[in-house]
Amino acid sequence: MDSSESNRPSKVERPEQEGDIAADYLEELLDIADLDGDPDMDVEGDRAAVSIVGADLSQLVGAKGEVLDALQELTRLAVYRETGERSRLMLDVSGYRAEQRERLVSPATEKIAEVQKTGDSVSLEPMTSFERKVVHDAVSAAGLTSESEGAEPRRFVVILPA
Repeated sequence: MDSSESNRPSKVERPEQEGDIAADYLEELLDIADLDGDPDMDVEGDRAAVSIVGADLSQLVGAKGEVLDALQELTRLAVYRETGERSRLMLDVSGYRAEQRERLVSPATEKIAEVQKTGDSVSLEPMTSFERKVVHDAVSAAGLTSESEGAEPRRFVVILPA
C-alpha cells in the first residue's frame, strides 16, 4: 500500500469527511449571503446528508427545488475540489426534500402494490433525479426492481415485476 492510499478515508469515514466539507462550505455561503441558517450533517447509509435549518430559507429551495438542486451541485463541487472524488452528498433545506420524500412514497407504494398484484410493469410520470431516487429506494425495499427511462427532463421510472 503506497502512502496515497493510507491517507484516503475509509468507506465509513468518507461520508463524514464529505459532510464536514459541505457543512463548512455552506456555512461560509450562508454568511456571505447574510442568511440565518445552520448546516446539520448526518450520514445516511453510504452518503453524507446535510440539512440547512433555520429561518425562512425558501429562496434556497426555489420553485420546485431548482435552487436547491443547483446548491447541491455546487456543494458537491466544493467537496470534489477538496477530496478529488465525486460526491453523492444529499442536501436539504428547511425539510423540503424530506417532505417531498413523504409525498412520493405513498403513491409509489400504490404502484408497487399494483405491479405485485398484476405482474405487469408500471411506468410513472416524469420526475427529477431526486424523485426517481426516492421511488427506486421504495421499489427496492419492496423487493422489486425498477429502472429509469427516457431523457431529461422527461425521465421516468418503470417498476418491474419480480
